[in-house]
Amino acid sequence: MTGGPSPGKQARAVSVRDALREGISRLREARVPSDALAAELLLMHSLAHDRAWLYSHPESVVEPGDAERYFALVARRAGGEPTQYLTGKQEFWGLEFEVNPHVLIPRPETEHVVEVALARLSTSRGRANRHQGMPGGPLRIADVGTGSGSIAVALARELPQAQIFATDISGAALEVARRNALRHGVRDRIHFAQGDLLQGVPERGRNLDLIASNPPYVARDEADGLAREVREHEPYAALFGGAAGTEIYARLIEQSVSVLFPGGILVLELGHQCASHVRSLLAHATWAAVEIVNDLAGIPRVISAQKTEDSSR
Repeated sequence: MTGGPSPGKQARAVSVRDALREGISRLREARVPSDALAAELLLMHSLAHDRAWLYSHPESVVEPGDAERYFALVARRAGGEPTQYLTGKQEFWGLEFEVNPHVLIPRPETEHVVEVALARLSTSRGRANRHQGMPGGPLRIADVGTGSGSIAVALARELPQAQIFATDISGAALEVARRNALRHGVRDRIHFAQGDLLQGVPERGRNLDLIASNPPYVARDEADGLAREVREHEPYAALFGGAAGTEIYARLIEQSVSVLFPGGILVLELGHQCASHVRSLLAHATWAAVEIVNDLAGIPRVISAQKTEDSSR
């Protein structure tokens, strides 16, 4: 032991350097992924200082109360709780979001959903220019299964005149999303509704320009292959999409037909090895310009399609 107290012992003052070193050691012993990063984030959270301060003040004293709080968090992280739930925050699209066990932790890969949505809107019938004052009214967008609200808030920030409908089956998740929308100054343009997929979108929200979603897509029998942090702590309903993991895609695509404008865009995050299946669901005269975008690891991550102009409604 180099500095911090053992579990159950009274905390004493230690230096920032020793606290960090001990935190890393305990997390490494517990085989926590990215142990150094987790220890840094938990110490930053406990002391209310940023990373630059930690490394520019290595000899500063961590008072006993702060040390006790920090090592308690380290113990919880060693026990499997995600760092993001312990600090209550996660960055997405350059913005800080509140997260807790009621919502899925936003992943960097999901930023591709926002990127594809913005790119497809910019080339779709010129409708993305509405927010710049052109005729036709504001863009109308739905974020299905909004969770923390990360996709909805990111799109609202990028499209200042867009009206966004954010749905989730979980009322507790929607409360988190509402707080995130308020934090980022877009609460007045995001309309939150509880419901299953697009059933939560009210009649006034029909005729959409865009539907975006990161739906549940993990198969139930794949649970054992998930990281402990995910399997034991993130919300079941936000992770698992059914026995095969692809069941929700069919329902969401079917519902999308009735609420998208002709020419409207559908953008979906893809689960592991489900790109070909979801593409087959879009192999219909209703859909055109089907595109798949890979993430930085070369994995198919996002599929998008445009509702055809002559689709029946």
